[in-house]
Amino acid sequence: MSRTTYQVAGRGGGAIARSLEAAIRSGELAAGDRLPPVRGLAAERGVSPTTAAAAYGHLRDRGLVSTRGRAGTFVRGRPALVGRRMETPPAGVRNLADGNPDPDLLPDLAPHLRRLRADRRRYGEPQIHPLLRERATADLSHDGVDARHLAVVGGALDGMERALAARLRPGDRVAVEDPAYSAVLDLLAVLGLIADPVPVDDEGMRAEPLARALARGARASVVTPRAQNPYGSALTGGRGRALRRLFDRHPDCLVVEDDHARGVAGAPTVTCCGGRAPARWVVIRSVAKSLGPDLRLAVVAGDPETIGRITDRQLLGTGWVSAILQELVARLWSDPQVASQMAAATARYAERRQRLLTALAARGLPGHGRSGLNVYIPVREEVTPAQSLLGMGWAVRGGEAYRLASPPGLRVTVATLTPEETERFADAFQRAVSGRLATPVA
Repeated sequence: MSRTTYQVAGRGGGAIARSLEAAIRSGELAAGDRLPPVRGLAAERGVSPTTAAAAYGHLRDRGLVSTRGRAGTFVRGRPALVGRRMETPPAGVRNLADGNPDPDLLPDLAPHLRRLRADRRRYGEPQIHPLLRERATADLSHDGVDARHLAVVGGALDGMERALAARLRPGDRVAVEDPAYSAVLDLLAVLGLIADPVPVDDEGMRAEPLARALARGARASVVTPRAQNPYGSALTGGRGRALRRLFDRHPDCLVVEDDHARGVAGAPTVTCCGGRAPARWVVIRSVAKSLGPDLRLAVVAGDPETIGRITDRQLLGTGWVSAILQELVARLWSDPQVASQMAAATARYAERRQRLLTALAARGLPGHGRSGLNVYIPVREEVTPAQSLLGMGWAVRGGEAYRLASPPGLRVTVATLTPEETERFADAFQRAVSGRLATPVA
């Protein structure tokens, strides 16, 4: 352990894990600190290696530590205390790490703000603005999703947190994509839920590993149908049907479908929750990627009991999402010019993804990115190439924040990547990973 002043307490696996978690959350152990090897921890506490390994397993399930093969076990961070602040790259470094959409491809809000009615809202009025309900109902119904029961929340993660809290309790298992969006893993850890990793490929979450996670008792599953972050997966019709058959066999499993990039993902709608939906389900559609990150709004459709629990709990807290914001989003969704702008943005993002994938392939480098704003590139290890790229003027995101059991990789945001930059970046990446490239992931 890099900080020798901290003393591990406890004799059982759970007690040792709680001791280490307390140190992580208090700051005595910092992100990046290396923990003792299993046998070293076992000797220190006078327990068996099996007990020590179980302690690390508890911490790994909660997203607090990660294992880097023979390099050992390292602290991932303290999401409950320090939040998810994105480090700003040094001056002069091109930021391909932030995951933001291209601001030039977002609609201009000014004319729509001037046209808002902005009626004075009072307590006791409906939680959903009628224009937004009408627009969301039409869009969801067009995609085969039952829109009779809706909630409006403050973004995709807010909707996910409310859905999980409505149905699960600490200690429940959640089948989650691996790699997965880092904030999803942090959210599960904060809620005390156990992340059960399910590998993904270009077609999304894989069916056979999901079947095993469901057999282990997963009470929920988080599925990203397109623009999967960081991998860029997009569900195909066949994969969607295979996942749906599994969910139908496990009616107690809550299906959380995170369609966060609807409108600009660059992939058709494939849902696990259409038609005769699973018994417990929600489909979350947010607007951050298509209309702008500052529009903190998502529409959630779902089964009546889950939506009822979400809206009842919302009444005890925020009450509702601003009706002004709801009206603005509804008018943006209804504007043909905005629809054309989103279609153009979709095409531009697809060009930028494919351009980088083609440039990497020309250099013998694998990459993944069927949809969304990112390309994910497998590597043998992440720290050295990421630091090398930073030294050459490129900031990318290490895959450790996204991984549970999947191999290393680097995430590159292509939203603003120009053609000329693409070639220079591919050259830099080839130099950075020379001799360290992983076997391409199937």
